[in-house]
Amino acid sequence: MSPQSLSRLIGIAVLILVIIVAAASATYVVQPGTRGVLVTLGKVSTDFKQEGFGFKTPFITQIIDVSVKQRTVHMRSPVISKDLQEVQTELKVLYRIPEDSVVQIYQQFQGDPFTSLIQPRVDEAIKEVTKEHTAQEIVQERATVKDLTLSKAKEKIGNMLEVVDVVIEDISLSSNLEAAIERKMVQEQEANKALFEQQRAEIEAQTAVIKARGEAESIRIRGEALTENPEIIQMNIIEMWNGRTPKVIGGNVGGSGMLLPLGTTSANENQ
Repeated sequence: MSPQSLSRLIGIAVLILVIIVAAASATYVVQPGTRGVLVTLGKVSTDFKQEGFGFKTPFITQIIDVSVKQRTVHMRSPVISKDLQEVQTELKVLYRIPEDSVVQIYQQFQGDPFTSLIQPRVDEAIKEVTKEHTAQEIVQERATVKDLTLSKAKEKIGNMLEVVDVVIEDISLSSNLEAAIERKMVQEQEANKALFEQQRAEIEAQTAVIKARGEAESIRIRGEALTENPEIIQMNIIEMWNGRTPKVIGGNVGGSGMLLPLGTTSANENQ
């Protein structure tokens, strides 16, 4: 092969290589769950690219992927309670970057935005909440503390980042404080039990009084009815008769006679 042919082949190969590199530099792919930030010669575009394939200016424009997926980060936050007790809390923070904030986050915050923006504000929020609660309330009212912390954190962070949730995974107290809280809870349970027993005794006493009054009223009404209607006694005797012919013992003096079964009297006379 002549030197001219070899030079021509080398030139063609270099041209093809330049075309391939230029074509690759003129395209981009934004990965799923991310948005692309355009940086052209150090200048950030206010628009971002959606996920997928696209074209850009070769060599001078760069596409930076920024994740908009939800992330979960664990953090520890020591706090002081209302009764001046030190409490260790372990939190799990769920957050994401809204796509409208992708460009602003890339421009204004270096590295992970959680470290620079979310963590200090969540820490500040839970400290503000726990200082209004005693150590025992922090333990017993964990859901309330969590909801208040989430609300305050969202207020402090604003709309630039979305704090999805703040989960209190663990609350650690000193051994002496835990023992004191446990004793207090036992005392409260015993006091509640004693109060319940007292209330039950009062209810039972009131029920007995009401029952006795009812029985006394029933007796009074029956007595008045018998006084006004003495024939009721004869009606009761008739209702209770077993079908055997009675025999009257005694006369009418001093009141009604006594009724005895006739069959029994006859048997006694025969003996």
